[in-house]
Amino acid sequence: MLNKNLLTIRNAAFVVLFIALAVVADHVVVAKLWGNPGQTFTLFQILGPLPGFFLGPVLGIAAVLVSELINFILLHKTADPITLLRLLPMLGGAYYFAMHGKKHTILIPILAIILFNLHPVGAQAWMYSLIWLIPIVTTLFFKHGLFFKALGATFTTHAIGGSFWNYYNYMTPEMWTALIPVTLTERVLFAAGITVSFIAINAVLTRFFSNAKIEVLNLEKGISVF
Repeated sequence: MLNKNLLTIRNAAFVVLFIALAVVADHVVVAKLWGNPGQTFTLFQILGPLPGFFLGPVLGIAAVLVSELINFILLHKTADPITLLRLLPMLGGAYYFAMHGKKHTILIPILAIILFNLHPVGAQAWMYSLIWLIPIVTTLFFKHGLFFKALGATFTTHAIGGSFWNYYNYMTPEMWTALIPVTLTERVLFAAGITVSFIAINAVLTRFFSNAKIEVLNLEKGISVF
């Protein structure tokens, strides 16, 4: 009984550890969100998908959601539609990162593309939504490389956020078109950050906890970047 309780405590401690890491990361600003001076990208955009792998899809998504809710309270964010909707994209990114290679994950970007093009402005800027074909491509044709998993995760996150953004912010077709190279550059950099962060965290956890009996902790051996 004592060992079982100890294992439970260890499992819970690791979930809390990832929540704490995500909360801290959401306070480190890395870039401003173009088109809305009040919104920013934080280190959370890079670390957010990782719990999906290390803790699995269920606990990983739960850890991300809890961390987002904690930051919602700590930062005294207003419960307006756009702020609440911003809770969703990283949950999708964490799920994709956990389930990369599973064909059903392409439903998220497909729905995002449809939603974007149902909007009158989005329909005129339909070419912008084509960037959300990237997570579909990485799912179907690049199932093993870590960078492609990260690329698919960050574009899945962006697909969810971008498809809603069109409904709650004033954007013209020209503005969306101008954003294409910005978005591509931004997301490739995020994917690189996710890749490096995963390798670093995986190495630390493998070094110190590979022999520990922590049932919820998943580790990767023999990482293939591409």
